[in-house]
Amino acid sequence: MIVDHITDGPILIAGAGALGSVIGGMLRAAGHRVCLLGRKDHLEAIARRGLAVDGVFGPHRASGFEFLEDSGAPRYRRFGLILVSVKSYDTAQIAAHLRHRLEPGGVAVSVQNGLGNLEILAGAFGAANVLAARVIFGAEIERPGCARATVIAEPVTIGPAPDLSGAQAAALSQRAQRIAAALNSAGIPSHPVDDIRPWLWTKLFYNAALNPLGAMLKLHYGALGEDPELRRIMDGIVHEAFAVARRSAVELPFHSAAEYLEFFYTRLLPPTYHHRPSMLSDLERRGRTEIGALNGRIVELAGAAGLDAPVNRTVTALIRARERAWRPQEER
Repeated sequence: MIVDHITDGPILIAGAGALGSVIGGMLRAAGHRVCLLGRKDHLEAIARRGLAVDGVFGPHRASGFEFLEDSGAPRYRRFGLILVSVKSYDTAQIAAHLRHRLEPGGVAVSVQNGLGNLEILAGAFGAANVLAARVIFGAEIERPGCARATVIAEPVTIGPAPDLSGAQAAALSQRAQRIAAALNSAGIPSHPVDDIRPWLWTKLFYNAALNPLGAMLKLHYGALGEDPELRRIMDGIVHEAFAVARRSAVELPFHSAAEYLEFFYTRLLPPTYHHRPSMLSDLERRGRTEIGALNGRIVELAGAAGLDAPVNRTVTALIRARERAWRPQEER
């Protein structure tokens, strides 16, 4: 197999959970060198018998991975491409650990939910060295060493935030094109964009509407969309977020919240109908969610823009209460 490698060294998957394992496994199966950083039991299983990836992208088996078991290990090991797929609340910590591991001219890519991750990575690696990807497919770890891509609504988009000089922006756009091409050749539908912010915002609309309600009510996405009262709540979440994006001068690909909601209910929701929200798993497994980067972020940005977001504020408060209820009394 002839592979157009996007970096001379291995690609670091910083956060080899469900999403990172699918991406890393498929890149490795396509012939790329891949180094994984993740949970010990998962990495040990992969080291013993390889990584199995199944689901909507088909079956893939990969072995021959490299491993970075300790993100704070000696700094001599560097990477030309780091894909950051940790939970949003761990972004600052992983960025601090890995800031000296990016090669000169390398790039770190946020492959995460919510807003704010790109800015955190830019603070650690430099704005000229970071990209973000809008990923809107679901993934889960079935057991250590086995990952499944469960659903996909749209292809991956990858690109920079357009606030750099012409030369820097052009260099980042070229990297985004090569990474998207590598993902495509590995079997993950992807395409590059010049401005990733509209894509991150529209994914925020999707996640903010579905994840917290599904987590609180233990319902899959399709059940949420079929309930008229829950649809009114989701509509309110999106209308508030859309207003904040407009006030923030983000050039959205929709003229109005109503236009986005029509697309959401008719195009995005059907292919992810049976998907259960990752926020529900987060609550059940660790009592901590990404609500701060989703609905909580909408509330913060609304306040900074002189707007109000009462529906998002209420949803955020309810999820925070669920997080507190999950934790043992002595940890509160």
